[in-house]
Amino acid sequence: MPINRREFLTVTGCVAAEMLLPGAASAGVSGPVKAVGFDGFTVFDPRPITALAEALFPGQGQALAQTWRTRQFEYTWLRTLMGNYADFWQVTSEALEFAARQQQVEMSGEKRDRLLQSFLMLEAWPDAKGALLEMKAVGLRLVFLSNFTAAMLDACVKHAGLDGMFEEHLSTDRVRAFKPDPRAYQMGVTAFGLPREQIAFAAFGGWDAAGAKAFGYPTFWVNRLQAPLENLGMAADAGGTSLQALAAFVLPVSV
Repeated sequence: MPINRREFLTVTGCVAAEMLLPGAASAGVSGPVKAVGFDGFTVFDPRPITALAEALFPGQGQALAQTWRTRQFEYTWLRTLMGNYADFWQVTSEALEFAARQQQVEMSGEKRDRLLQSFLMLEAWPDAKGALLEMKAVGLRLVFLSNFTAAMLDACVKHAGLDGMFEEHLSTDRVRAFKPDPRAYQMGVTAFGLPREQIAFAAFGGWDAAGAKAFGYPTFWVNRLQAPLENLGMAADAGGTSLQALAAFVLPVSV
């Protein structure tokens, strides 16, 4: 039987993958968690993108994919700071073009299209569907709160067989500001009509976890790649490597 959020936050002797994060405070929820916002990569597995890059460019694909991903998110932050918003599909395309130049890769149109299209055909992590069903079964409202465009999320949801799991997508296109800008996280409060303390946020990146916690969400870091804690002066309330661990964090307290 999964443990509830209160037990999760107070239990000692947790396994390393499911633990309170160093320096994290308790969630401070004024009532039960009623909704959960998800970063896209907590549900969808991005690793096949790197595998495809390596298959297309043997010996260069790993470095290409790493540069692509790094520049992809740097562009979101820089565009938000500059007030020069472009949607995530455009940012992803432009970051790939830069990565090809940086890594001195000859990028044909066909290979470029295959890499970009891979963002529309992401599979769910193996644990995702079961955990999502568990959360929906107790009445939690689920939504993507993501830098992805709504069209990208629609395509991945359909491809992964997760139709009906989520409410209308909260893409940063709505506010024309990428996470971790507070305007992006505010979308959850506006859409759900709930206080932020009753909306849990599931982050894939440590920087996103810090941003959501700074905004005031009870935050869980789904640290699937077991990355180190970011030095941003703010940490998620708890973390784990799966959505099953997230479910334990957000499930209602047993009576």
